[in-house]
Amino acid sequence: MIDHLKKLLVISVLLLQTLVLSATHNRAGEITYRQLSAYTYEITVTTYTYTLSAADRPELDVDWGDNSVSTVPRESKTELPNYYRKNVYVATHTYPGPGVYKIFVQDPNRNLGIENIPNSVNVIFSVSSILTIRTDLTVDHAPVLLNPPYDKAAVGYVFIHNPGAYDEDGDSLSYALTTCTSLNGEFIENYTFPEASRSFYVDAITGDLVWDAPVKAGKYNVAIEIQEWRDGRKIGVVIRDMQIDVYDTDNVPPGMNVNVSDEELCVEVGDTVSFVVTATDDSDSDVTLTSTSGAYSLTSCPPSFTITSTSTGSTSGTFFWVPCHEAVRNQPYVVLFKAEDNNHDVNLANTHTVTIHVMAPSPTLLDAYPEGSSIRLEWEDYGTDSIAGYYIYRREGSSSYVPDQCTSGLPESSGFVRIGYVEGDSIHYYVDTGGGSELSYGTEYTYCIVAVYPNGTESKPSVGLTTTLVSGIPVIRNVSVQSTDVSNGSMYLSWRKPEHVDTIPHATGPFEYRLYRATGISGSDFTLISTIPTTDLNDTVYVDNSLDTYTTGYNYKVELWNVAVGHEFILGEPGCASSVYLAGAPGDRKVRFTISKNVPWINDSYDFFRYNPATSTWDSIGSTSTTTFIDTGLVNGEEYCYYVRSHGGYSFADKPQNLINLSERICVVPVDNEPPCPPDISVSSDCEELFNKIIWTISPSENCDADVAGYNIFFKGIKESDMHIIATVDVSTASQYTHQLTEESISGCYAVSSFDAVGNESNLSLIVCIDSCNFYEIPNVFTPNGDGKNDYLIARASGLVEKVDFKLFTRTGVMIFSTEEPKLNWDGKYKGNIVPPGVYFYQCEVFEWRLSGLEQFHLNGFVYVITEEDATNN
Repeated sequence: MIDHLKKLLVISVLLLQTLVLSATHNRAGEITYRQLSAYTYEITVTTYTYTLSAADRPELDVDWGDNSVSTVPRESKTELPNYYRKNVYVATHTYPGPGVYKIFVQDPNRNLGIENIPNSVNVIFSVSSILTIRTDLTVDHAPVLLNPPYDKAAVGYVFIHNPGAYDEDGDSLSYALTTCTSLNGEFIENYTFPEASRSFYVDAITGDLVWDAPVKAGKYNVAIEIQEWRDGRKIGVVIRDMQIDVYDTDNVPPGMNVNVSDEELCVEVGDTVSFVVTATDDSDSDVTLTSTSGAYSLTSCPPSFTITSTSTGSTSGTFFWVPCHEAVRNQPYVVLFKAEDNNHDVNLANTHTVTIHVMAPSPTLLDAYPEGSSIRLEWEDYGTDSIAGYYIYRREGSSSYVPDQCTSGLPESSGFVRIGYVEGDSIHYYVDTGGGSELSYGTEYTYCIVAVYPNGTESKPSVGLTTTLVSGIPVIRNVSVQSTDVSNGSMYLSWRKPEHVDTIPHATGPFEYRLYRATGISGSDFTLISTIPTTDLNDTVYVDNSLDTYTTGYNYKVELWNVAVGHEFILGEPGCASSVYLAGAPGDRKVRFTISKNVPWINDSYDFFRYNPATSTWDSIGSTSTTTFIDTGLVNGEEYCYYVRSHGGYSFADKPQNLINLSERICVVPVDNEPPCPPDISVSSDCEELFNKIIWTISPSENCDADVAGYNIFFKGIKESDMHIIATVDVSTASQYTHQLTEESISGCYAVSSFDAVGNESNLSLIVCIDSCNFYEIPNVFTPNGDGKNDYLIARASGLVEKVDFKLFTRTGVMIFSTEEPKLNWDGKYKGNIVPPGVYFYQCEVFEWRLSGLEQFHLNGFVYVITEEDATNN
């Protein structure tokens, strides 16, 4: 028996060595991806193999990083120079939810004699990429690598390889050296970077892999990590593993001359970029000159590179580009030029990169002028519908900021602050009302605008315009609610007598005040409500009657006119101010208040009053310097009435101070209409016992209550379309729940809501999904000897395995058993007889229900069949 097992072991080792020797074809590879929907991605595996090797891979196994593996067929193969073949494998995969996933591919084996990988012929070749799925990210595509890695190097000469990475989303890219990997994506033990006479590094910004210079001929494998960044956070990693063949040769890499003023250009939309690239070879070999860049893939206004002359040992080409608005993005375009000679000894290459930033031109700000208590901006049409809108920037005081040629937007150091946004390309004005903090009269304000594109890129800033908010004539003092009613309310309006009118040319009188009213605090549809003739300007009070002061506030404008015959004109800018309008929202034992107003002065405090029915008086209940207030400790179901008194004044000493105005009176009935806060949940799995544990916590905030009475636990299985309640837990019982599943699968999505004693229920927590554990195992030992123990080969399968495609082979490749039954249930017989003891090889495709639907993953391995000599054949 022992001798028999030894023979089997020897045969297995010989088979493995045969597989290894026939698989030494991998030279380079990388994995990229494109997002198709929230959790669905198209993954592209690219490998570069040696065409002189007999090995070939029409399909590869891809580990998706979420406990699933798929066999992916090859989509295309392309023959490249230096006996390289580019193989492309494409598949679509849906992930269970947000997370960080490491996608990797492994394949036997690396080739023999790699100088910096010990025993390389027995080292698995593997490449990986890291995919991050976040709910706050818009669509994310990994950078694609446009420059294939087949170039050769020469001892003593600088070798440069740039992967030509291009990110169509405009995300920032950085580069780093990393260690080549082997089985399961693990770093290769005792791996070393190639020896260099001076240096070996990757430029973190340009992506150039620089080997200065090789000291020994041979084969070397290196790996470049391309890191993808958005908003300062790393969102993905693509790794290129590549082999560099170094030769001891008399040939010299071709020379290159790029006739450009700067290798990092900043050009505006509409500018012309044109320069000549020349490649030369000292040995008069033919030289091929090519260029790669993501810019060439633009659907609008792509650049061109045209070969203009060729001769013995020399080739020239012209790069030409007039970028348009569609080419604008935050990140520059990297244009790679590559010269390759055709030498009889060995072909060598040289590369050169030019970085081009496409800048959006400055908008033209035409005017910035006061308009009552606001400032109005107007600008020219930008000339394209490719923008998303305009950002509005403001700073106090004048500005001497001058942007450089390569700066877009306005940096914080400029002193400008973004105050607004105008959506679309058709609106060319903006009214600055202060954005919650009133603009100050007499203060200089400088404005700039920038155009913003759908990808978030900002144009160069406009030239700044400075203006000052001009105080109205006359200056309004009061807009105060005198009585509250839905039809018979009244408003008290007063203003200061205008000064220095006699200094205004032709303002000799008689005069007239014209009063206008607009409905709403920010109303602008003014209607003339009264004219007040005056000779001495002392009539400065008006009571506006028969109003609905209960449901709305009002905005007023007061104009002073000289109405002499032949000299009728308005004096200065009109004064504008609104009433103080109080809104109250009932809550659980509370009322939340919001104060609205549109006035040219600054209100520094608000006093709140509540009616006391026991004393028939209005009691002061508090004060605030903001426009919000909460009255708490109330009784639900009882009515409470309020008004607010504002205190303020103009920001200049010569303007009215100590201004007091009243709001309307409102009544509110508190009611428990506020749900508790939604829980924060986490889900963990036990793949052995097949249950999920849901744990949650509550974080109270101002926007929700903490009066929790219990929790509803929701679940959606992988074959279900809607969430449904699986349990209700009392708050005093627990803050966790164990969900025991009966279908032998832990796949599904969970959420938890909280509710209070009167039935207010919170929103659902974030939905957390958890996928299957790939619960499928095939034993590797099987004893069909008729003793009633382990007489059948039975797979351990979850109830969500739909079917399998299982095939079992002898060492010579004869298929002796196949089935679609997930449990297998093989009795060890072939053609009615128990098979001889030994090692049998299987291939198995498993079709299992997961969150993304019915998915397929691949298994292969060995089954050891052990029998006794008296095993029966019944």
